[in-house]
Amino acid sequence: MHDSSHTEVSVARQSPHRPNADEPEVDELEADELDEELDDDTPTAEGAAATGDRSLWADTRIEPVEIALPSGVGLTLRAYRLSTTLTPTDIGEREEDPFESRARHAVPEDDEDTVVILDDDFPAEEDEDATEEIERRGKHERNDEDDETDADEEEDEEPAEDVPVFLSHKGELLLFKNPESLVAFVRSGAPNDLAQLDTWNELRERIQPSDVAASEEDSYELDLVVENLRGGHDSWDLHLLIDAGEVARDLAYALRLQPVLTALSPGSPLDDLDEALRSAAGGGLGAFRGRRRLKKIGAQQASIGWRTIIGKISAAVDWRD
Repeated sequence: MHDSSHTEVSVARQSPHRPNADEPEVDELEADELDEELDDDTPTAEGAAATGDRSLWADTRIEPVEIALPSGVGLTLRAYRLSTTLTPTDIGEREEDPFESRARHAVPEDDEDTVVILDDDFPAEEDEDATEEIERRGKHERNDEDDETDADEEEDEEPAEDVPVFLSHKGELLLFKNPESLVAFVRSGAPNDLAQLDTWNELRERIQPSDVAASEEDSYELDLVVENLRGGHDSWDLHLLIDAGEVARDLAYALRLQPVLTALSPGSPLDDLDEALRSAAGGGLGAFRGRRRLKKIGAQQASIGWRTIIGKISAAVDWRD
């Protein structure tokens, strides 16, 4: 833009009209000021799109996200809302669903007061006093357990916090190859997990392909994680790995990927890796200690763990062209 502006000014200077003594010539300072005005008043397409993006996303509190996986690079949408306002994605049709498996193997209970008693626990018929004593103690113990359960539930209650929700459906992340296909899906009214948000209809009405451009902080390169870890401690890209951990946790929560949640849970080897990475990237004495901790983490084990995580995430992706 700057070079083209210089060209236009130069052409104007080569006009066959020769100024007389009463007409001042355009000096270099004026020409430079003209260049600056042209640069300021003529926004680039990228700048215009960025301005539109931020207005749309700020109003709807939904953001475009770009995720690179071994199978390709795709665009999707993500939002954060209070957990109490969201309905989790339906994963009833997912194969090997840990939640469904747990429910399937649970013992059905028609009555919450039902107590399972083994045959050996029954007293002899003639020992009526013992029978009454057992019934009395059992009732007393159940009442104590109920009181303890109520107390535990009150202690476990925590204030609602913002949690991630993606453009997903039935436990699968919807990824789009280009902005046009993402916009077409949003406008189609097809069911998805973001449709429950109060700003979804506004997004449907306003979104344009030029709006769908993920910012640098919302772009994740999961396809490079395993290769980077295999390169050894000295070549580890701290921010690449930290960002990968953040989006993996978001996806695991939103898509209900229990194996990924477990692999990244507090105290796990990959969580220890994440903490060391953050310390190393923080600067100061903490960075020195963080790098020392990283040296103690096996590169091969870390790469294997992350390869499994990326495989689980990739298996939960529904690519849309």
